[in-house]
Amino acid sequence: MIEIKEANLKSNKAWIIFQMLLAFVLFMFSIDLLTMSMVKLNNNLAEELFQATNNPFVGLFVGLLITALLQSSSMVTSMVVAIVASGNLTLMQAVPLVMGANIGTTLTSTLVAFSYIMKKGEFKRALTAGVVHDIFNILTVLILFPLEFYLGFLSRSASFLTNTFFDSNSGFSGDYSYNVLFTRPLTSWLVDFLNSPILGLILSLILVFLSIKFLSDTVFRTFISTNFEKISRQMFRLPYVSFLYGMFFTAAVQSSTVTTSLIVPAVANRKVSLSKVFPFIIGANLGTTITAVIASIYKTEAAISIAIVHILFNLFGALVFLPFPGLRNIPVKLATFLGDQSVKRKFVGFAYILLTFFIIPFILIYFNKNDNRSNDQNQNEPPKTEISVESPNQ
Repeated sequence: MIEIKEANLKSNKAWIIFQMLLAFVLFMFSIDLLTMSMVKLNNNLAEELFQATNNPFVGLFVGLLITALLQSSSMVTSMVVAIVASGNLTLMQAVPLVMGANIGTTLTSTLVAFSYIMKKGEFKRALTAGVVHDIFNILTVLILFPLEFYLGFLSRSASFLTNTFFDSNSGFSGDYSYNVLFTRPLTSWLVDFLNSPILGLILSLILVFLSIKFLSDTVFRTFISTNFEKISRQMFRLPYVSFLYGMFFTAAVQSSTVTTSLIVPAVANRKVSLSKVFPFIIGANLGTTITAVIASIYKTEAAISIAIVHILFNLFGALVFLPFPGLRNIPVKLATFLGDQSVKRKFVGFAYILLTFFIIPFILIYFNKNDNRSNDQNQNEPPKTEISVESPNQ
């Protein structure tokens, strides 16, 4: 009987490992397909798609809005890596998109909190746990965005690290080349078979989403076991231990959305306090960068640089808030204040979600699009020449 159970456990582990490998290969293939589709996409259409990113402020909200709609920063950052690799997006344009994606991905945990809206006490605690991730990323953006805008802090740092640790012969001139992996023959065949970059783009986006979901669910089932439940009782005792657990677990499931959403019920039910959960969320923020790293490992130096930008952004946020209890309490206090106000006035929570994740980004993107069109029209108009007419008296 014991031998049968051991055999079943081994077969289950083997099956889970096979599923993880299959999901990983599917992810690599989907990113390769996305990149090749973007390369073949008409340049004019690509310019239209990413014209808004010429304005860094709007690029920030484009990343936020797309991630809020797709509910996966892993997917959006993977897309950005692929698009940068294809040459249709520069490193400087991509940085605000990554920043926005970090904010947009926090929507899910906030929405999970609203499942407790009929229970006043639980709703307050759940909402504070949901929005603390938002506030942490918003504060990090408020610090780093000006540094990037005026000094190119993230993009220059990433370029330096890429040139230092990777081959820098090709530079960042916009040329792109690929290190072909085992997926390339199948990718090339499928692109030729579809004979449409748009179809390839749509299919690749679907595959990226499915592969991340598949890998996330598979690894999640692996960790939610009896042994892991015993370990989880200890994970929130010390801030740095909690941080490491958040980073490791999120890197495994490739989704900070999954891990941070699991924290909300724990806080709502008083299993753990918000102050102890926050280091775990910081770690989850850093752990989610693994997806961009995987997506960039066989792409161009620019793609590697944008993956490094993603790491630097989240690492900088961790270095600012994690070591200092006073700074670490700022997002917690702000989240608690928002939770209090949302309990007193239910519309506050809904207004916060709509304004932060949808209304403000959409308005900025819409008006910037109109400004770009008017600027293009002005550029296309022939220059006006002044004609001086001499007076007959002269």
